Amino acid sequence: MLSGCNENQKNDAPLISEPGQHSATLNRQITLHMNYLLYLPEDYGKEQKRWPLMIFLHGAGERGDDLNKVKVHGPPKLIEHGREFPFIIISPQCPDDIWWPTMIETVMALIDETIENYDVDESRIYLTGLSMGGYGTWTIASTYPDRFAAIAPICGAGMPIIADKLKAMPIWAFHGDEDPTVDPDESRIMVDSVKAAGGNAKLTMYEGVGHDSWTQTYDNGELYDWFLRHKKGR
Repeated sequence: MLSGCNENQKNDAPLISEPGQHSATLNRQITLHMNYLLYLPEDYGKEQKRWPLMIFLHGAGERGDDLNKVKVHGPPKLIEHGREFPFIIISPQCPDDIWWPTMIETVMALIDETIENYDVDESRIYLTGLSMGGYGTWTIASTYPDRFAAIAPICGAGMPIIADKLKAMPIWAFHGDEDPTVDPDESRIMVDSVKAAGGNAKLTMYEGVGHDSWTQTYDNGELYDWFLRHKKGR
């Protein structure tokens, strides 16, 4: 089970006992723990094929150790209500008092483990998230831009200074123009910065909508069709 807490195994290298500056090597194994929801499509395993993988990052209110909280928004909510998707979907849960931008390596380890254990099309890995998960989407994608075919950050924010790292990745951002929690300009700035760097980014700004710009976004089948039109290297 992949979590934000790391259990480190002790370094077996001999301790240095002489005073002064010495060369040394760190050799330490790290165990990652994280709770997550896994969704497999209805036809998974019935035919020899590889499936697109979507990673959904929840908001700050869904942190903790109760996976039912992850089901209150986004694709996990829709799945609970009977909606089917043509993706493998993993929805990790961030522990209390931790933020997605600090969980980058844990999320990437979960993606790697999913690829190892399931029939994933590595050319079609998609990342999306809302609010805190929108921040995480921008941050993780800019840290590992070669891993994702497309991203959809919702009411989040990123770092414009590294927008050039996202210029090869299709991006569709969403925000409510009356969001009192995350300034809508945060999405405008990121999209404009990616476009200025020569990238392919667009922004849907919902008129008269506050912080909850995710419900209508994830309810809209056009988002998922847009994801599926994008493939790494094409």
